Amino acid sequence: MSLTITSLPGIPIIKPGDDLVAIILTSLRQADISLLDGDILVLAQKIVSKAEGRLLDLAQVTPSEAARQLAAATEKDARLVELILRESCQVLRSRPGSIIVEHRLGFVSASAGIDHSNIQAEGEWVLLLPENPDASARKVRAGLEKASGKRLGVMIIDSHGRAWRLGTVGVAIGLDGMPGLVDLRGQPDLFGYTLRITLIGAADELAAGASLVMDQAAEGTPVVHVRGFPYPLGNGSLQELLRPKESDMFR
Repeated sequence: MSLTITSLPGIPIIKPGDDLVAIILTSLRQADISLLDGDILVLAQKIVSKAEGRLLDLAQVTPSEAARQLAAATEKDARLVELILRESCQVLRSRPGSIIVEHRLGFVSASAGIDHSNIQAEGEWVLLLPENPDASARKVRAGLEKASGKRLGVMIIDSHGRAWRLGTVGVAIGLDGMPGLVDLRGQPDLFGYTLRITLIGAADELAAGASLVMDQAAEGTPVVHVRGFPYPLGNGSLQELLRPKESDMFR
């Protein structure tokens, strides 16, 4: 068994309205990679958000009273806090320098995933997560499959922190044509014991591997080609990766 993860060259600075499918196809040709059935393309969230125009200038944001109060408590820009609140269902934790929220997409993240880095624009611009990352992955997959005639998977990833460990890791925030979870319950282990609780977070495992070959600081290689994913492709979505609130012992 082998897994090949290859960062694609020549991805330009993405602008609103850019055709990600055409850009990826050009990059695949530059890398001399012909798509095969079962291949997966992993995209950094930033290029998807930029292509979809999810940029906002803080100068155009008027903070609410709730945002002003939370900004004072967390020592953050009230305009940024206003966007965090708009993108969130609930503020879970806050302290000076940090706001942890339940994002409107369902996962827990810092600052609702809003980022200042790698934005080429005049002013105080920030980048929000895609409106619907699963739909974004579906659109890219459809375009790549139409052009290649192959059955593919597409995943959009972002860097998230973790409650019990230091350091950020790549995680899936949108996917299509591939599983998020792989259920091994009912299968025997090496000694015949029947597995009872084993669910593999396959999409997140692959996201972490793909993020290793993306230049996280300079965002130079935001698209990765994967070959040898060890599980069958199939329908998947972000929702299957999210722990239901009733089984969340920490909220």
